[in-house]
Amino acid sequence: MKRIALASFVLMLLLIPACTRPVIKENLLEEGTRDVSLSALSANQNLYRGKLFILGGIIANTTVTDEGTVIEALYVPVDDKGYLEEAPGRGRYLAIWPKASGILDPMLYRRNREITVAGTFEGLRKGKLGKTTYLFPVFDAVQVFLWKEAPYYPAYYYSPYYYGPYYPYYYPYYYSYPYYYPYSFGFGFEFGNEYEEHEENEFHGREFQGGSAPSRSFERR
Repeated sequence: MKRIALASFVLMLLLIPACTRPVIKENLLEEGTRDVSLSALSANQNLYRGKLFILGGIIANTTVTDEGTVIEALYVPVDDKGYLEEAPGRGRYLAIWPKASGILDPMLYRRNREITVAGTFEGLRKGKLGKTTYLFPVFDAVQVFLWKEAPYYPAYYYSPYYYGPYYPYYYPYYYSYPYYYPYSFGFGFEFGNEYEEHEENEFHGREFQGGSAPSRSFERR
């Protein structure tokens, strides 16, 4: 019985990845390139211009402009189904959702939300990263998938003092335990208040939650 149970468990683990559905349309996943760094794009923009790429990202800022919705994101590599990998890459990029295809609400596509983007590389655009001039790789977005946030759990209050069974004859023991645990959504990342720091140092301690449920996806028609 133990062997049968073990074999069933192993089979279940093998079937889980196969049951994972893509978050980007399959024809885009087949056509798009995933394994290229933003630095390679910046160094060879003429070579890659016009090609389709699949990128993950953690949103830093979303702005609605005359050309459409501009999402600035920290680059995160994705797997062959569009799921974000555990470790973020280096650099930031801009994904532009054209105005003709509608507006992506900045209240939903807000800071620290996670996305997967299928977009055509259009070149570089000069911008600001804090007080520093920065060249952003720009992608004309064909599909944008917004990942669902992890559920929020309210903070719990703990009494700062623990009284032993012999109180008041003994002094109370003070808890080193914090009053509450702040619970952050997604992979546990939050952008720092200062943009000047290098993005590879801004994010740490990231944990991938494979059970994160998908949220919504926008496709251009």
